[in-house]
Amino acid sequence: MIDFTLSEEQLMIQKLARDFAQKEVAPKIKDNDQKAFFDKNILTKMAELGILGLSIPTKYGGSGGDYISLGLACEELEYVDTSLRVILSVHIGLNSLTLLTWGTEEQKQKYLVPQGKGIKSATFALTEPNAGSDVVAIETKAKKDGNYWILNGEKMWISLADVADHFIIFAWTDQEKRKKRDHSGISCFIVERGLPGLTTATIHGKLGIRAGNTGSISMSDVRVPKENMLGQEGEGFKISMFALDQGRYTVAAGATGLVRACLDASVKYANERKTFGDVIGKHQLVKEMIADMATSYEIAHMLWLRAGWLKNTGQRSTKETSLAKMYACDASERASGNAVQTYGAYGYSDEYPVERFYRNCKGAVIYEGSREIHKLMQADYVLGYRIDKPTRCSLPTPEE
Repeated sequence: MIDFTLSEEQLMIQKLARDFAQKEVAPKIKDNDQKAFFDKNILTKMAELGILGLSIPTKYGGSGGDYISLGLACEELEYVDTSLRVILSVHIGLNSLTLLTWGTEEQKQKYLVPQGKGIKSATFALTEPNAGSDVVAIETKAKKDGNYWILNGEKMWISLADVADHFIIFAWTDQEKRKKRDHSGISCFIVERGLPGLTTATIHGKLGIRAGNTGSISMSDVRVPKENMLGQEGEGFKISMFALDQGRYTVAAGATGLVRACLDASVKYANERKTFGDVIGKHQLVKEMIADMATSYEIAHMLWLRAGWLKNTGQRSTKETSLAKMYACDASERASGNAVQTYGAYGYSDEYPVERFYRNCKGAVIYEGSREIHKLMQADYVLGYRIDKPTRCSLPTPEE
């Protein structure tokens, strides 16, 4: 039976994330968003509080929290701004949990330990200018040269690209399989900033998440030691799908926090703003929008909790995580639109945060598998076209 009662540790982490976001980020977020400024000090402060090592075992320098704790932190961080949750998505969800599961002990000691302690930040590079949801369309190549792999290619729309220290990068290692679109020709590599031939840049002019860093990674004959291959040769696609399961979970929990932020902001304004002689909260169609936000929040919250519970117990949760991500992101887009509508003309300006919520929500509907991809996945499960097989689990189960 699923028990939704939060433990003392989970409540502590929830409060830690909430207090941090409210005290350290909320006062500056409007200005940082307007200036499209990523405050690198945020990473330092998150590290000091143990947030960057939240779900990394203590033996690898982390805080040892579970998936529910990670979800709670993501919800609280995105309640203030999506850029905060994105940090956990890429540093923990996509990179660190993948390294924890697929890495050798040597790789964990060299890369996971400093990531768990927050000494180093990490990200995940799969998307390219011509490849998003279609993973086998990536063009980055890796050619073996003695004890090295030589990487050439470009990654695009990578969160923390211009600030991260460690990258998980996917590339074709079998060009014949690439011609056949055989995903078993893709491999995965751990790449460090500072290697000759590797350059990064920040993408400007984004619609939303302007206070976060999003960028590109260019590789020109980057020599990566053979021991930096993550998993075995040809396991890159499998590893990327595993990583996306973890990343989508954090996105789902974060989008749920955005729904709650829209709800709280709308309720406050609806009880203050007056039209036709009464506060707008008394008007039926405003009530309808607020009721939809409240319902959406409860559903989204329960969906990510269920996915987190499955992950905590070592069970495969691809279907449940996909559903949670799809629903929460759709709900956040709908909630932010209704929040702007509730505020009327003021919602269309940057005087109130709902305008920022509206811009921030859209990215998550597209990345980590677009809404359309997740709809197809859910339909395939229902129709019986897709049946998941047991797979590796990241966090140690109670039996371990």
